[in-house]
This record gives sequence, C-alpha cells and structure tokens, in this order.
Amino acid sequence: QVQLVESGGGLVQPGGSLRLSCAASRITFNIYAMNWYRQAPGKQRELVAQITSGGSTNYTDSVKGRFTISRDNVKNTVYLQMNSLKPEDTAVYYCNAHWLRSGLQYWGQGTQVTVSS
Repeated sequence: QVQLVESGGGLVQPGGSLRLSCAASRITFNIYAMNWYRQAPGKQRELVAQITSGGSTNYTDSVKGRFTISRDNVKNTVYLQMNSLKPEDTAVYYCNAHWLRSGLQYWGQGTQVTVSS
C-alpha cells in the first residue's frame, strides 16, 4: 500500500529553521503534485505549499519568502525548508500526494512542529 512518511519536525526557537521530509513509496511519484498542509489546534487544515509534477510551486501568503518546497523524483521525496520560523507556524504538518488527473490523494501521518522560546 502507498506510504507517505514525514520526518524532521520538532521544537525550534523563533527565527530558527527546520527541514521536513516526506518519503513516498508504492506510488508513481513523479506524476503526483506534492503538498504540505498544516493544522494548528482549533484551526482548519490549510495548504502551506505545493509543488506540481512539473516543478511549479505555490505558497500560502503567510509563508512566502520563508518556506521553500522542493522534490527529488529519484528519491521519491518532497521537502519543506522552513526558515525564520514564527510561533504561529506551530502545527502538525502533513504531506499530501495528489494525482490531479484522477483526484486520487494520499496523506502522511503528520509531524509536529513547535516554535517556542
């Protein structure tokens, strides 16, 4: 079965950096758009960053200039480099694979990111 396994979350001070990774298995990785979502306590899950199968990227306004999404189609892995982290970035971050042509989607289990002094 398809697996998306996130790693790289943790506790970081404001202004710090983290890099999240999401390793995919048992999917044709290069045809999927890969997304990072996050969900803070009491809030709805929101799309943070997307990278299409062609490599185009999109970001929610609150992370533009601070976060960078990238993908390695050889390693079947998507990354989220997060710099200048703020307390409001605290959330569980989820990896999502979305085959736009069919609508098929898969989710990872989530990784906690906490930004606090």
